[in-house]
Amino acid sequence: MQSQDLKPEYQKFISSFISEVKSNNKNAVAARITFPLKREYPIPTVINKTDFIKRYNEIFDKTLISKITKSNPAKDWSEMGWRGIMLNQGDLWMDTNGKIIAINYQSEAEKKQKNTLIAAQKKTVNSSISNFKEPVAILETSKFRIRIDDLGNDNYRYASWSVKKKMTDTPDLIIEKGKFFADGTGGNHYYEFIKGNFRYECHFIVLGEKNSPPAKLIIYQSEKEILSQNAKIVSR
Repeated sequence: MQSQDLKPEYQKFISSFISEVKSNNKNAVAARITFPLKREYPIPTVINKTDFIKRYNEIFDKTLISKITKSNPAKDWSEMGWRGIMLNQGDLWMDTNGKIIAINYQSEAEKKQKNTLIAAQKKTVNSSISNFKEPVAILETSKFRIRIDDLGNDNYRYASWSVKKKMTDTPDLIIEKGKFFADGTGGNHYYEFIKGNFRYECHFIVLGEKNSPPAKLIIYQSEKEILSQNAKIVSR
């Protein structure tokens, strides 16, 4: 990504945002958030202003506050084309209207919360798939419930059930050694899993057509597409 010199009008609202954070004006900061505000799965998404103010100190800890309040709008903030304006290397993102669209920084409190939630998740799945580093996503198509987990070291696992079954049941199919692939520059990506002459692809559509589904399952047999189903993202 190539940064562009920040326009004066952008520097102006960033300066205002810095002042709001410095003065601990939670309501003003909340008014800048584009909800829902995603947090790293399985930490719950921040759904609205009330939820954000309740969780403000978990997200805006001393480190993030320092990064923001000590930043120089002209030097530490960069316009990254259509993606928006980022602080430093992407700790926080704004759009060109001054709305906060993403906070990628994660506080120690959120890291602890994430670890607690992961430990709890391991108790809610079948014992055959409880050995994962981090959960990635749970998808549902008209026929299947699919769980993707990160096993660490660029190794992802696919587990699927009939949509009528529960994740405490033994999966109908488990495939390990899956790979992650970025699909273009718009944020679209997919996970690929191979078993024999079958290839399973779970696509996540971040930037698509107006009626694009949030996700899609495509299955190939000997490089021939044999199934394609739209999917909803149950958890991510």
